[in-house]
Amino acid sequence: MIGKKNMMHELPVEAYTSQEWFDLEQEHIFSKTWQFAGLVEDVSNAGDYISVQAGLNNIFIIKGRDNRLRAFHNMCRHRGTQLLRAVGKNQKAITCPYHDWTYDLEGKLVSIPKKEEEFPDLCNKELHDCGLNLHEASVDIFKGMLFVHPEKNAPNIMEYFGAIEPHLGPHIPEELIEYKEGIYSKEIKSNWKIVIENNIDHYHLAHLHEGTLNMYDHAKAKFGWEGPHYWFFEPLVKDYMNDLKNAVQSPLIDHVPMDKIGAYVPWFFPNIGLAESEASWSTFHVLPLAPDRTLVTFRTKTANVSEWEYTKQAAKSAMSSVWSKYGNKGKYEGDSSDPMASGDFMKEDIYACEQQQKSLSSPMFSVGAQAQRGEFAVSKFQSVVKEWIEKYRDNG
Repeated sequence: MIGKKNMMHELPVEAYTSQEWFDLEQEHIFSKTWQFAGLVEDVSNAGDYISVQAGLNNIFIIKGRDNRLRAFHNMCRHRGTQLLRAVGKNQKAITCPYHDWTYDLEGKLVSIPKKEEEFPDLCNKELHDCGLNLHEASVDIFKGMLFVHPEKNAPNIMEYFGAIEPHLGPHIPEELIEYKEGIYSKEIKSNWKIVIENNIDHYHLAHLHEGTLNMYDHAKAKFGWEGPHYWFFEPLVKDYMNDLKNAVQSPLIDHVPMDKIGAYVPWFFPNIGLAESEASWSTFHVLPLAPDRTLVTFRTKTANVSEWEYTKQAAKSAMSSVWSKYGNKGKYEGDSSDPMASGDFMKEDIYACEQQQKSLSSPMFSVGAQAQRGEFAVSKFQSVVKEWIEKYRDNG
């Protein structure tokens, strides 16, 4: 069992600093859960593929000529060489770059160079019957997002995510479009759990982001848990809502009813969040790289309207008096290169996460009193991680 000394509420500090914990999480959390891979439009045509790291497994999704999506472990059955790079289009076959073993889009082995001379034991049977087809994984779709699971017969995705669906925004991601500037990746010098705890921490919104996210009414936020997943909603402040059609900086998403507008920021365990707002829909993917390094990637979709509509809305927004009071003001005054003076809430969050990670190495580190409402999600998330790890530790 996990000891109680030097805790981050529910987890020991070592859970955020040690390679042992990192390895346990990779094996027992990220290798045993549904993992975000991309958006449905990433593999829209036959031969299109994407790959993703799912714990100890690199997995790719590919669309076959029958328009079915399939997922396979990204390794050749000959020597284990990675077959496909991160993203590709119109793949005709899957060929290992090392020795040219070739598989079709359904994962069946179809060609081995010099088979008769070098593999006589494979000569008298069809290659796809020799037991060397690609290892299958699972792929499914939830809310316009592609997910993979390392197991061939994975748990049903709706059983895993279904309970949180009623708490999500009314956004229809498939009707929105992704723009080039909407893809953003950043390596953060902190443990992946600190990044997530920051995201689900209601307490810090009115403090760290007092000048960058003050267009949302933090006092009226609602949030809770469904299984291992977190849900969150808060409405717009009255001033912003009253002038929304003018003040909003991008065209409103027209299929979101006015009485449903607000910020929906759920978190799907273990490492994918959404940010669903009045004018955008974003994924927030957290990929652990090391005990103290995490890659975060945002992908944002907006209304499917003309560029002229965006230009007109930006002009109207610039004239709104709302922004003289709300948004884009740094925590402190100073040069914009300072994260705390940047007026960018993501830079504020990254700064806070990295400073927390640094503090973990100090012998003076400890966690003080917990905000009963604002920080309850942090300890709940830690308890979910703890349950997964202790389950496997205790069962050997």
